[in-house]
Amino acid sequence: MTALEVLNLVKRYGDFEAVKGISFEVRPKEIFALVGPNGAGKSTTLKIISTILLPTSGSVKIFDFDIEKQPQEARRIISYLPEEAGAYKNLTGWEYLEFMASIFTKNTSSTKSVAEYGAELSGLKDKLREKVKNYSKGMTRKLLLARTVMTNPRFAILDEPTSGLDIVNAFEIRKTIKRLAAGGISFLLSSHNMTEIEFLSDRIGIINEGKLLAVDTLESLKTKFNTQDMEKVFIELIKQRGKA
Repeated sequence: MTALEVLNLVKRYGDFEAVKGISFEVRPKEIFALVGPNGAGKSTTLKIISTILLPTSGSVKIFDFDIEKQPQEARRIISYLPEEAGAYKNLTGWEYLEFMASIFTKNTSSTKSVAEYGAELSGLKDKLREKVKNYSKGMTRKLLLARTVMTNPRFAILDEPTSGLDIVNAFEIRKTIKRLAAGGISFLLSSHNMTEIEFLSDRIGIINEGKLLAVDTLESLKTKFNTQDMEKVFIELIKQRGKA
């Protein structure tokens, strides 16, 4: 069974085709990165997979649940962190985690247990007593990542998980993602940061102008193009597609 199966996915907005028939899969416990420039179709693809947008055509299955035919079943096992996500600023970090946990749990005991796990994952410790409006961007992103994974989803979707963060905060978040994948969560993430991609991903899909140019491990792509520079790999793939 695959964690994610995307088959001939298309998304149109009027005459504009944002996603042009892409296909790929994510394996259980894998960290798969979707890489490409702004406007390549990454965020649109993530929003479709997270059931926020409907595809124009094609299919998406998450652990065999079809997101169009079985959206509720799919939503029970996924969690999504958008790039521009925010938290309720007038709540403390703990209150935010507890409130979000209450949405996904059935009783007070479960809510507390999930929130406590989120608090541990966040690494914010005493800062959880402070209001979110006083948090730095790094602290807020840690809180949001904890919220995303504290319910132990089978599949987590992260759009630019460390965007705008300093080196220390970004590294801590990446370590958390890596640890959670080893613990059983499958990840699909989008990122512009090649350092992040190299540290995190088991395989990558390179996308440009709505088309998937390649799906492979980083090492295989580097070997194929005889370079250790992933930016050069990306440029060469675009050149090849332009000649095709």
